[in-house]
Amino acid sequence: MIDMLNYDFMQRALIAAILVGVTAPAVGVYLVQRRQALMGDGIGHVALTGVGLGFLFQTSPIWMAVLVCVLGAIVMELVRARGKQRGDIALAMLFYGGMACGKLLVSVSAQAGSGSLESYLWGSILTVSPSDLGTIAVLAAVVIAITIGLRRQLFAVCQDEEFARVTGIPVRVLNLLLAVTAAVTVTVAMRVVGLLLVSALMVVPVAAAQQLTRSFAATQAAAIALGITVAVAGVTGSYQADVPSGPAIVLLAIAIFAVFSAIAAPLARRRHRAAVDHGPEVCKTAIPGQATSAQQNTGDDLHATTANGARESDPIASTGLAQ
Repeated sequence: MIDMLNYDFMQRALIAAILVGVTAPAVGVYLVQRRQALMGDGIGHVALTGVGLGFLFQTSPIWMAVLVCVLGAIVMELVRARGKQRGDIALAMLFYGGMACGKLLVSVSAQAGSGSLESYLWGSILTVSPSDLGTIAVLAAVVIAITIGLRRQLFAVCQDEEFARVTGIPVRVLNLLLAVTAAVTVTVAMRVVGLLLVSALMVVPVAAAQQLTRSFAATQAAAIALGITVAVAGVTGSYQADVPSGPAIVLLAIAIFAVFSAIAAPLARRRHRAAVDHGPEVCKTAIPGQATSAQQNTGDDLHATTANGARESDPIASTGLAQ
């Protein structure tokens, strides 16, 4: 591994992998919380139009993809907020229209070529240029500032929009901000794992972390740690085995999810037995007609989303992160 650090392109690749390993799960934990795990995949389809426009006008495909993805994410959020029955059809046309338009633009551009398009569809981390790395770093900083700095407010909105709205939290603004942040994350990650696999890096580390954690804050921290681990390990392994880095990263993340799932089953049974064993003691100390202290604590946890934001240390049962 030390030998590959002698190459500038590998240094850029590892830095880009770390940035993506942080940003993708940091956003993905909110998408999983509100059951929008495939939103990244849809934005990835729309991003292809931005890549095509970048090729057509001979500008930075990343910045063009950011612009198009942000517009697409805003449209997606507005359609979701309306909640109409035909919203799914509108989103489907947006997704597939974005991919078709991107392919068409790439084919008529001066930079047309299957290799150039493949690098964005499946990722080509070894071709990350210094300018690409600078762009990725700036976008990643914005994503981290939003997802970490506004964690309490975003969690409250993802947990219960109606309750958050009653407490005075600007729900619509935060929903749009989350959609835009997801769009930016897609463009950050497309050079590392590709537009077709970016959603996996946003969701799989979060799903793996959920197997062993019991609070929102712990899930987010563990997912980010797993994202960094699989990104760096995937890039290193792809260099050693001479295979594409994007698929290697995603398959490694899925393997870790499988391992964590196998570990989580006996842990869940142990927690259940412990709860059953302590159940009679709680019942003996309870006063008829009154809730026990454990029940009162559970009730407090369930209503932990306040105007100042939610308590991320709440049990996983109250955050909705339980599988």
